[in-house]
Amino acid sequence: MSLTRTVALFAGLKLRLITGNLRGDTARQVGFAFTLILALGTAAGGFALVSLLRLAPPDLAVAVVTLLFTALLFGWMVVPLLAFGLDDTLDPARLSLFPLRTRELAVGMFTASATGVWPAATLIVTAGALVGLAGGVGGVLVGLLAVLAHFALCLVASRLVTTALSGALRSRRGRDALAVAAIAVVLLFQLPNLLMNRGFGDPQGMLLDMAGALRWTPSGLAAHAIAGGGLAGLAEVAVLAALTVAAGWLWIKALGRALVTADSSTQAASVRRDSGLADRFLPDGPLAAVVTKELKYVRRDPRYRILWFAAVAVVLVMAFSFTGQGMSGPTLPIVMTAFCGMMIAVQLGNAYGIDGRSLWMNTVAFGAQRQFDLDLAGRHLANALIAVPVLALVAVASALFAGEPGTIGWALAAGTGVLGVGFGVGSVTSVLIPYTVPERMNAFTGAAPGQGGQAFGCALLAFAGVGLLSAPFAVAVAFAGPWVLAFAPPYGLAIETLGRRLGAKIGFARMPELLAAVSRPT
Repeated sequence: MSLTRTVALFAGLKLRLITGNLRGDTARQVGFAFTLILALGTAAGGFALVSLLRLAPPDLAVAVVTLLFTALLFGWMVVPLLAFGLDDTLDPARLSLFPLRTRELAVGMFTASATGVWPAATLIVTAGALVGLAGGVGGVLVGLLAVLAHFALCLVASRLVTTALSGALRSRRGRDALAVAAIAVVLLFQLPNLLMNRGFGDPQGMLLDMAGALRWTPSGLAAHAIAGGGLAGLAEVAVLAALTVAAGWLWIKALGRALVTADSSTQAASVRRDSGLADRFLPDGPLAAVVTKELKYVRRDPRYRILWFAAVAVVLVMAFSFTGQGMSGPTLPIVMTAFCGMMIAVQLGNAYGIDGRSLWMNTVAFGAQRQFDLDLAGRHLANALIAVPVLALVAVASALFAGEPGTIGWALAAGTGVLGVGFGVGSVTSVLIPYTVPERMNAFTGAAPGQGGQAFGCALLAFAGVGLLSAPFAVAVAFAGPWVLAFAPPYGLAIETLGRRLGAKIGFARMPELLAAVSRPT
């Protein structure tokens, strides 16, 4: 098959895949419209902001573009890893039966990467550097080559990373390692901002220093080629093109190896039989069964662990940021523990999404509203068995860090109160705005294609509900003192009970709709 026909074939297949997913499904159409608007806004806003760098000093403008190009390249290498298991074009094993040679398949996969709204948005934002940095017609021509070469490098590097790690990403250990690494990367990206908030160094000087360290990276070469132009710019573009070709050659080699190599996911796994915590302390019955099931899911499913890791990581970032902005004393441990309770609780805002099609067994087993209520209670108890020790650790660590050990009890009370409120709110959102969480291959899956708007609405409603129902205690503590927090745990338990019963009433009445919503094809 010729190169032109291969490109046309894969571009057409990608477009048909997009349009086919939208056919006859209003939720997916709304989600795609939201994604399209977001991509267009990012493209227009990014292009305008990068273009305005022409008004900045030349050295500062080049530094900003260098960091921007580096962030785009790094994003193209990392973000597809988070989407592994969702986009079938990322996994070479899904395409191994195509009657194509390895090089033809590589051309097709490259074409699939370049087809879509987000690749177009990336290219438009990158092209803004032509307005912000290039000088004269010659500079624009050299800059155009640099922009295209850097965009091609983003695509090739993305494919190289996903192909090389495809075998590991199909195994549980590989997905766990990816989850931890992703959180570490997020924290690393927040480090410069946190340091500047705490008054470490001059922001502009730090920006120039980071850009200087990246001067001879592919992104630095592209930025300076656009700014400099001329023969020096052409030489930098040539080096960038050579790096892109080298990355492409490595990708083709990795692709050929991945197509004939068995991964660890095909190996047999051992089954461990043991008695859990619920078996020892709870009487036999539906409640103990639900608690045991949920605890095993938390232990085995990477998607559960990433939620817990992310909650603790966000709390650490917020604590570092708040202390840099002057928050100290008894307020810090109370706020941090309460915020941690909120972050943990909202993960149950879509309690049945991970169950997916297996929820039909609940549909068969639930003969009364009370059984639905009992199922929610078991889920909450299982999460509380993990969350309360985590909250205690956060309360102790933040109180000792703030030099206020006497506030440990108040902080833990605030955290458990917010946790109960979050459980109650999550019971309602789980049955009002349910959505499918895709297959277990990816720990970062948010929703099935076309359900992104539902996931966003569910998270927004959960955060708003927890915030509004917790606001009375925040006001009372501000005016009366921390002793009011003694009533936070029973208040949270009351909200959890009311929310759970309301969620059971709504969910039992609309069980068929709930099952359909969490069983969308992915």
